[in-house]
Amino acid sequence: MPKHSQRVIADFSSGKESRGAVLSMSFCVAMLIAAEFMPVSLLTPIAADLNATDGMAGQAISVSGLFAVLASLTTASLTSRFDRRFVLLWLTSVMLLSLVMIAVAPNFAVLMVARALLGLVIGGFWSLATATVTRLVSSDALPKALGTMYMGNAVATAFAAPVGSYLGGIVGWRGVFWILVPIVGLNLLWQWRSLPSMLPQKTSSNRGPLVLLGRGNVRFALPAVMLTFAGAFSTFTYFRPFLEGETHVSLQQLSLLLFGLGMAGFVGTRGASAALGKHLYPLLRWLPLVLAIVTIVLLEVGSMFWPVAISLFAWGAVNSAIPVSWSAWIAHGVSDQPEAGGGLIVAAIQLAILLGGVLGGALLDYASIDATFLGGAALLVSASLLVGDGSRIMPKEIQA
Repeated sequence: MPKHSQRVIADFSSGKESRGAVLSMSFCVAMLIAAEFMPVSLLTPIAADLNATDGMAGQAISVSGLFAVLASLTTASLTSRFDRRFVLLWLTSVMLLSLVMIAVAPNFAVLMVARALLGLVIGGFWSLATATVTRLVSSDALPKALGTMYMGNAVATAFAAPVGSYLGGIVGWRGVFWILVPIVGLNLLWQWRSLPSMLPQKTSSNRGPLVLLGRGNVRFALPAVMLTFAGAFSTFTYFRPFLEGETHVSLQQLSLLLFGLGMAGFVGTRGASAALGKHLYPLLRWLPLVLAIVTIVLLEVGSMFWPVAISLFAWGAVNSAIPVSWSAWIAHGVSDQPEAGGGLIVAAIQLAILLGGVLGGALLDYASIDATFLGGAALLVSASLLVGDGSRIMPKEIQA
């Protein structure tokens, strides 16, 4: 066994080694996001190869959300007796297995199982990520370390869809996942070398996230989160069928549009971060409404390339500001139990992604792409109405 793996370290905050550990987690985040959302840009070829409709393929992609919900609510308690290092290595290994299964999937059922395994990794990793980083670095380095980890999210969001679309046209959709396999394998090795041993810690407030449902502001925040993300993903999941069927884009144009969508995420994230200090609750109210409006605009200009390109950029910017805003809400709305609040929000988001994908796919199969987009817009408007002026989702001390 390597010498580093024999060390028993409760907190790990020394220079180069801690940076390597955080960077390995950031890279893992990027691979998770790529594995979760890259299939969106490969939806139609996946459906054609597995003899499924676009709606069925979209639902298979979204099923990872169901298992991510289960993992996000249970992973922390189920793994509390184990070294955190080995839990993270195990999760990365399961991601590697799921990618291989997707690449070789002979039928729709195997694809579903592979996506379910990926969902377990997504929910488990995100539920442990923040707590793990707090043990890897000193408190004064924590904001920068968390920013580094979430940068993996932003990078993958920007590049996964366009790269997947482009490579899919060259090596096929299975080839795209085969390319990810050795990259994740190298990340697993990096984690093995860089992550220290992190023995279980006993805490006095290790209650499950469901206990927060007793708070009034949380009971309003959860459905608002779910309506927002379900509305966004019932649209986002089916962008490729929309762009191919309505805008009649080529593969190169599709890749460029999806790249612009991803790059807009940097704009939205930066803008939301600058506004959160003074305008958190207005952002939570108006962002879903603006996203609904842009979604309807997309339908109206669907046959014109440049108006669609501009609208997609706006859609990506607004959409990327939403998770940043809800992450900030955790610090305000459940400041005394941010870990439990984070687990609950992750569960709500993943369940919403699942339901949004199912709804959008059903509307696409049994009605039209117009119905899919309008259904997503309706959910977004409902989220905005539920948040209202923000008083419902504020903690009592702020309301007072």
